[in-house]
Amino acid sequence: MESPETQILNGDQDRFQQNVIVMRHGDRLDNVERLWLATAARPWNPPLANSGRERAFGVGKYLRSNLGFPIHRVFVSPFLRCVQTAAEVVSALCAVEVKASQMISDNVAIDSSKIKVSVEYGLCEIIGRDAIRLDVAPKDGKWGFNISELQALLPAGTVDHSVQSVYKELPKWEESAMDAGARYKKVIQALADKFPSENLLLVTHGEGVMVALSEFLKDPTESKDPKCARPDYCAYLRLQRLISFSPSREYTAGNFELLTESGISYCPRRAGQ
Repeated sequence: MESPETQILNGDQDRFQQNVIVMRHGDRLDNVERLWLATAARPWNPPLANSGRERAFGVGKYLRSNLGFPIHRVFVSPFLRCVQTAAEVVSALCAVEVKASQMISDNVAIDSSKIKVSVEYGLCEIIGRDAIRLDVAPKDGKWGFNISELQALLPAGTVDHSVQSVYKELPKWEESAMDAGARYKKVIQALADKFPSENLLLVTHGEGVMVALSEFLKDPTESKDPKCARPDYCAYLRLQRLISFSPSREYTAGNFELLTESGISYCPRRAGQ
């Protein structure tokens, strides 16, 4: 994994500009194939559609070429669509070589030392009717998330098994949008504070992106993008703050600033665009 020291400011070994990208998952299958729900074993947890894989891989390619700094660590919601999104993005970021014609991560050789990935319950969907219909939610309250199975979907060698989740379990059913907003704010801050010398990518849900936007945009009226009311698939925003380290490696952090002019960035639907 590339050292964070590559981003030390002006040769000052005690200061680091930390970046946190908060991103929504790719296109979900149930919004593309309407009949999927009728036979789905876990209708609350749809996978990505093929278009979602393509868009996620395309965003990974775009970030790889345009960020200007490395992503050191990725955290992802346990919902399948988010894990599959992270797998595509991480594959593009870690690829030994990315061809312009490559649309998805199949058969892409990666350097797994570049990025480490962890599943984080705190980045999950709103566990309530604001996001999941009552007729779709599990009747027995069992959501069926198996962390080992989810980790196996991520690129080989990228999973960091040593990292403990900020949230040890899912919220209880009937979590309100307000409670979820507080959770998203808390987990974004906690993950950034836990790894102050690393740049992070957080793969979450639309509400998580919107909470990051509302919390860190100084004046919400500055954003004139009408889509900001509901971020598109794979939309993302970038937060940045200055970290200062003492000789003992204790640190103080400045406030996060939202760097994208309109708040949220939208990338092409297809990897080749």
